[in-house]
Amino acid sequence: MHIISADMIDQALDPVTLADALADGFRSDIILPLRHHHDIERTSQNATLLLMPAWTGKSATPAYLGTKIVTIFPGNGALNLPSVYGTYLLLDGNTGAALAALDGTRLTLWRTAAASALAARYCARPNATRMVMVGAGALAPFLIKAHCATSPINDVALWNHKPEKAVALANTLRAEGLPVRAVTDLEHAVREADIVSSATLSTQPLILGAWLRPGMHIDCVGAFKPSMRETDDALVQRATLFCDTREGAMKEAGDFFQPLAAGILKPEDVKADLFDLARGTHRGRSSPDEITMFKSAGTAIEDLAAAIHIWNRVNA
Repeated sequence: MHIISADMIDQALDPVTLADALADGFRSDIILPLRHHHDIERTSQNATLLLMPAWTGKSATPAYLGTKIVTIFPGNGALNLPSVYGTYLLLDGNTGAALAALDGTRLTLWRTAAASALAARYCARPNATRMVMVGAGALAPFLIKAHCATSPINDVALWNHKPEKAVALANTLRAEGLPVRAVTDLEHAVREADIVSSATLSTQPLILGAWLRPGMHIDCVGAFKPSMRETDDALVQRATLFCDTREGAMKEAGDFFQPLAAGILKPEDVKADLFDLARGTHRGRSSPDEITMFKSAGTAIEDLAAAIHIWNRVNA
């Protein structure tokens, strides 16, 4: 069995071909069981084990089976260890033999950013040049690079609730040749943007519908729990709504879950998911002035498609 590290994943991937691989995954017959969630009792703080399996259909050649294994141990901070660990196990779909163990954290960062880039192909204006990145966490550089690779972005305004983190990340990315600058006025930056990408753990809306202008695309990646929220009711009412999977976005992500629970949105207000967009059953953006929003909740389809793509690249 091969061990594929974070560095090897970085060397194997680029946002454009990974977005292509995800599109192929959403067009295929990948089987997606429910995610397994297990609470683990511990003396100090309880932990969590997540298992996210998926496999290719019986007609696939070659066939693959994969599972992402994620552990969440909140007490690890006191030990100077990460609270979240992830590993992806890729297996031969015909024999069950283990092929590779991949760094699950890096895999998740890459595939999440690539899913946003894939959605932007359908939902953002093709001439989008100005981007705002809300949040300066682990996902931010991947989202910036993915959008810059798939849209003609020439200016990225980076905002974080801790301004010093935005400055540090902007400096790092600018040194890599990306047009990133730190900002402190989020409203002003959003009002000037073509694409707004957000990846935070906020429980209160950060991006308001009153700030939007015609033609914008909102890429909402954070707020992955029902209690979290990055956008307000006015925004989801103004935008044409898209998501990666309806199941995840409507039941797990607060930006859709909360307005649905309050009756502000109806399920049919979510016009399409990545299955519909990749398969051509929905065109995505319908006019230059349309405001669009993509809600990413994450799915094991993306994990498996990305793992297969990495496996093929490493073994090319």
